[in-house]
Amino acid sequence: MFKPLHNYVLLERLEEENVTAGGIIIPDNAKEKPSRGRVIAVGGGLYDGDELTPMSVKEKDVVLFAKWAPSSQEVKIDGKDYVLIKETDILGILE
Repeated sequence: MFKPLHNYVLLERLEEENVTAGGIIIPDNAKEKPSRGRVIAVGGGLYDGDELTPMSVKEKDVVLFAKWAPSSQEVKIDGKDYVLIKETDILGILE
């Protein structure tokens, strides 16, 4: 399995429904990439001088993340698509 370094987080995108609240079906080619994901793996944290700042997210958390984050990288591991992103580009945890 893949273990991110420092403050990087490996996410699996969670697909959104393709029907709007009004019942309109959105075709697959018109859907935006979702900004929700499930945390698959987290790095060990980020060092600030001699102190380690621990990660705020953990495996299996469902999070919202910035769609156009500069640190966001699409990666393929074992044939599956994932997003590798810095923790600072995660907006929050869905509970």
